[in-house]
Amino acid sequence: MAKTSGTTAFNLDLTELVEEAFERAGSELRTGYDLKTARRSLNIMFADWANRGINMWTFEQGTIDLVQGQNTYALPDDTVDLLEHVIRTGANVAATQADLTITRISVSTYATLPNKLQQARPIQVWVQRYNGQQSPTGLTLDGAITASSTEITLDSVVGLPAAGFVKIDNEIINYGYISGNTLYNCFRGQANTTAASHADNTAVYWQQVPAITVWPTPDNAQSYQFVYWRLRRTQDAGGGVNVMDVPFRFIPCMAAGLSYHIALKVPNALDRLPILKAQYDEAWQLAAGEDQEKAAIRFVPRQQFIGSTY
Repeated sequence: MAKTSGTTAFNLDLTELVEEAFERAGSELRTGYDLKTARRSLNIMFADWANRGINMWTFEQGTIDLVQGQNTYALPDDTVDLLEHVIRTGANVAATQADLTITRISVSTYATLPNKLQQARPIQVWVQRYNGQQSPTGLTLDGAITASSTEITLDSVVGLPAAGFVKIDNEIINYGYISGNTLYNCFRGQANTTAASHADNTAVYWQQVPAITVWPTPDNAQSYQFVYWRLRRTQDAGGGVNVMDVPFRFIPCMAAGLSYHIALKVPNALDRLPILKAQYDEAWQLAAGEDQEKAAIRFVPRQQFIGSTY
């Protein structure tokens, strides 16, 4: 009997993947720019994959401890969407822990709630699918603040939304509303940052973090956790020796897809486009067909709401 390798560790680093893709496109990897443009195409392809449905390898669970009086909470910056969520009471105690339904609603439905400050156990959640970008505002602090300040005065609030997140130095702060030039109902040290003191005239940035807003606002009748299952972004293609943040069964699909995207940019490869596109489509169907739960599940991803852009 022939002896096998005894290993199951085959993978491609970025350089090997790009070489394979160029060869399929009838060309070869020659320059640093070839590697740069291929890496850009690969990242664009990963973004496209996020629009094609659930990528199971990017499926993660997380929890957020809810605080009395705070209705908006940051999600990790690389969150694409939430697939499922519950409100957990009596967490980590076998006799009392219970996971209770919390219903996802649209921005239109949230906007019609008459009393958004009402406190009770949350039963509804609005998911804000921002991209995590930080935007300069040209605004600065009007006076120093301590790590415990819950009211923050700026020189101006022009350009800031009525409620949301700002970043000052390395701290992300959630504010509930604005009156005059002051941010009120501020919750400090959000999104895994640390509350800190900040000097007068420090720059203030608008932080567009993915977030949830729950209703009613949590009360203090018991402890609440928001437990969620999310889709995260596929990690970017890194340096030449990095492997991709993609399971092995997608290696043929990556190679086929990247070769097609490269051929779109190589003039002498245009005649190969039809067959490369067909190979990519077939490889995607095979990989995506295996990238799914083998048992019945009740997840309903990508909910769309009339009148909502999130």
